[in-house]
Amino acid sequence: MGYLEEKKLEDEYIMHTFGRKPVQLVRGSGMSVWDDAGNEYLDFIAGIGVNSLGHCHPALVQALQEQENRLIHVSNYYYIEGRGHLAQRISDLINLKEPEDAEHWQTFFANSGAEANECAIKLVRLYARKRAADPTAPCDKRVIVTLQRSFHGRTLATLAATAQPVKQEVFQPLPDGFIATPPNDVAALQQLFDQMGSKICGVLIEPVQGESGVYPCTQEFLSQARLLTEQADALLMFDEVQCGIYRCGTYPFGFQHFDVMPDIIAMAKGIGGGVPMGACAARAHVSQAFEPGEHGSTFGGSNLAVAAANCVLSTIPQDGIAENVTRVGAYLADKLAELPHVKEVRGLGLMRAAEFDESVDAPALVLAALDEGLLLNAVGPHTLRFLPPLICTQEDVDVLAARLVELL
Repeated sequence: MGYLEEKKLEDEYIMHTFGRKPVQLVRGSGMSVWDDAGNEYLDFIAGIGVNSLGHCHPALVQALQEQENRLIHVSNYYYIEGRGHLAQRISDLINLKEPEDAEHWQTFFANSGAEANECAIKLVRLYARKRAADPTAPCDKRVIVTLQRSFHGRTLATLAATAQPVKQEVFQPLPDGFIATPPNDVAALQQLFDQMGSKICGVLIEPVQGESGVYPCTQEFLSQARLLTEQADALLMFDEVQCGIYRCGTYPFGFQHFDVMPDIIAMAKGIGGGVPMGACAARAHVSQAFEPGEHGSTFGGSNLAVAAANCVLSTIPQDGIAENVTRVGAYLADKLAELPHVKEVRGLGLMRAAEFDESVDAPALVLAALDEGLLLNAVGPHTLRFLPPLICTQEDVDVLAARLVELL
């Protein structure tokens, strides 16, 4: 079925929740995808940071084929192969930088970043309630602090945590119990805890804000969040949905670049390499607040998702991909900074944003780039975000830069 026929059917029968680009993608390999007309595109958005190994990586394809020939799904009522090993891997990766202080982490498997964050939100409130003097009474310690400009998902709870009024207004009333503070403003965070510390059960932070334009937090701010949550008997949660799984280079998680250890970590996107997968990991003494029946998922941690995640987490170290992200990410930042009209380049590793001056219409540039064989992403009127597969090379970046220079 060609592009025009597919577009007609989707326009008529698919809910219009996305403004799709005028192209139908049918095949992929590595950094490249092809449309139904045979045109090739270098992919610098990777399914919104999902295709960590690139498109159709042979190891991932083989792992999925072998698993689907054995067992696809049986639900969480039963034990399955590989899920405990995957959870152990996640615990080890969280402790990678501080093995001497290693703590046991337990994981709940979900299907997306929103579900992983939803689990974190429920867990932090449940933990506060069960630690109260009377766990059966209403709990005053239920406020969760988030950051302005944040993005945590599109369920009602994660949308309430997403401090972007433009995304929230039409869905009011949203669940309450969330309050936002400016990112990297240590004084404002301190003041908030001074005023409301006894009511705060947790702080939810993206170490690198993604959807709003790739804004890293500062080490000082994250360290202060750690200190204040400890003093207030609250929990620190990091949303690593976009910046995790080696997206920032060198280490498995973004927070490890700032040397601040949280209590709960939400992850998704790159962990499945293209297969829907999310996870919420917590220190064992925190996760034990959950009892059977208090949270669940039909598809979370399915056979296919577990096989995919185990493959991704094996392939990245075997192929030296983390080192590649660090090296190529720095090269990408330098090449973006050299482009005409660029005011600022932000981010870590292969999670970057280029902020252009007002003469550049970023959404229009994304459409024009299709004709030049590039898949790009605009996250603002003058902002492009780059989340290529972690296998991206310097040669790929050179092609990107040359074509962008021509377009600009």
